Amino acid sequence: MKVLSVVGNRPQFIKSALLSVALRDAEIDEVVVHTGQHYDPELSRVFFEEFRLRDPAHSLDLRSADTERMRPRIAELLLTEEPDWALVYGDTNSTLAGAEAAIQTGVSLAHVEAGLRSGDLSMPEERTRIAVDQIADLLFCPDERSRETLLSEAVSGRIDMVGDVMADVAIRFAPVARKRSTALQRFGLEPGSYVVATVHREANVKPRRLARILRGLGESELTVLLPAHPRTRTTIEKAGLQVPAGVHVVEPLGYLDLAALVSQARAVATDSGGLQKEAYWHGVPCVTMRPSTEWVDTVVVGANVLVDDDPERIAAALERARMPLDRPRLYGDGHASQRIAAALHAASLSPS
Repeated sequence: MKVLSVVGNRPQFIKSALLSVALRDAEIDEVVVHTGQHYDPELSRVFFEEFRLRDPAHSLDLRSADTERMRPRIAELLLTEEPDWALVYGDTNSTLAGAEAAIQTGVSLAHVEAGLRSGDLSMPEERTRIAVDQIADLLFCPDERSRETLLSEAVSGRIDMVGDVMADVAIRFAPVARKRSTALQRFGLEPGSYVVATVHREANVKPRRLARILRGLGESELTVLLPAHPRTRTTIEKAGLQVPAGVHVVEPLGYLDLAALVSQARAVATDSGGLQKEAYWHGVPCVTMRPSTEWVDTVVVGANVLVDDDPERIAAALERARMPLDRPRLYGDGHASQRIAAALHAASLSPS
């Protein structure tokens, strides 16, 4: 049996790491295609090194998020490799291009992280989630809420609630990260005394919004470490945005360094879906600089607060950030990768 996995950006490298191991253990031949959507070495190559993954079988090196450029290249590889399944992750342009290429070539499609909804159709990620779920043959969802969403949308594919592959990685690698990483020493930080911030979504790197976010981060009395996505740094430099004294902009970090920092932070401030969950699993409160989130349960239980780009709300939320004393387990038990591999192995070539 053969699976062709499409990855292209930082979250997908993380999500695919342990699933690649699980596929190998299940004796499933995996062909990895790296679209090149993220081409900065710290946002791509570092994950293959840190997780000791084999190099992708195919690196498109497109250095673009344009689905029109990705789709024909992926379709060509699907026809050449003739896999039983095309596997896509999450909600990026690489996800959409891989899914559309699978439909174009008649290859069965599996979607990891299916059924998530923020309710905000202005986000391209939300539109991608809906579009991919409508055409997927096998939908791997992380929790009961996402399963119910898929049922309510009457998707045609088979729904399988497996948990979150990101939980697999966080549970396994957080202790390793704290042991191996020297990030706290390099940045002169003490556990529990700082905020880790990330800003990368398209809406948030527009100059006006980014300026407001930076101001809000700076109004907190806490030290803020901001590993800057390349396009975030570009906006800061080209727009001449003022970075407050308490906000320290640094280069992108490898997964283990970032996990070590997040797991020992006072709080996390982010627009990343993945970091909202990771903060929760590490017991660190989160402030989400978006008007909505697909990880609704983190907000419901009081571990995450939505502040959009309001500077006063960002600063106040960071000062007040606390984890609930008795938080439930969310999004799985660390064995999603094995469940996905088993489901793929058991599925027929033409699932109903």
